Amino acid sequence: MIHPSASIDPSASLGANVSVGAFTVIGADVVIGDGTRIGSHCTITGPTRIGRDNVIHAHAALGGDPQDKKFAGERTELLIGDRNTIFEFTTFSRGTGDGGGITRVGDDNWIMAYVHIAHDCQVGNHVILANNATLAGHAVVEDWVILGGFVGIHQFCKIGAHAFVGMGSLINADVPPFVLVADKYAEPRGINAEGLKRRGFDAERIASIKRAYRTFFMSGKPMAEAKAELAESAQGSEDVRRMLEFIEASQRGVLR
Repeated sequence: MIHPSASIDPSASLGANVSVGAFTVIGADVVIGDGTRIGSHCTITGPTRIGRDNVIHAHAALGGDPQDKKFAGERTELLIGDRNTIFEFTTFSRGTGDGGGITRVGDDNWIMAYVHIAHDCQVGNHVILANNATLAGHAVVEDWVILGGFVGIHQFCKIGAHAFVGMGSLINADVPPFVLVADKYAEPRGINAEGLKRRGFDAERIASIKRAYRTFFMSGKPMAEAKAELAESAQGSEDVRRMLEFIEASQRGVLR
């Protein structure tokens, strides 16, 4: 299961049925869970923890030093969950001491070629990051988000659950849950209705989210007034309440 040309540090811990391809380097303080498959020419640097049943394709570079000039060699980590598919030439950095110390990627994600996940990012579960999507430091991507190819997420921005970001969009503010944004300098274009249908949202839930979208993004009302209307709607909808909580917690402002 381990190619003879692979280099594995004696302190690394590999679970049962782990396979490692040709010329891959696994460094010190790396833990890899059962059933994970690692392709050729990969570099995995510790401290890094990778869960079980992941598939990591050739030339991935995981757990490297954060690309942050404030980083001074402090111990930080990269944590990757279970059942992720990570394609060629992806780069995931560890965290930084003043950014929480951990870069985290959850479970069941599909991460395509040339994706970069920078220091201290938090990526949830069931996320799709298309080719060349880039997350700057401290970005948060919640569950079931889809980022199209060549999307750029500014540092500290947050993408809410079930949101969809169209190809080539540049994001410099938060994107609320369920919302679809597109264009080079991204603007809201509706809700991610097709994605919600695929995930089992019924017509009533989707209609409630659409009404909330119109209130906040299309009514032209001042922010405070739109939020007050959302608060009324949130009393009867967990989804609207989730959207409102996201908007109220935003630190960078919301794309609107």
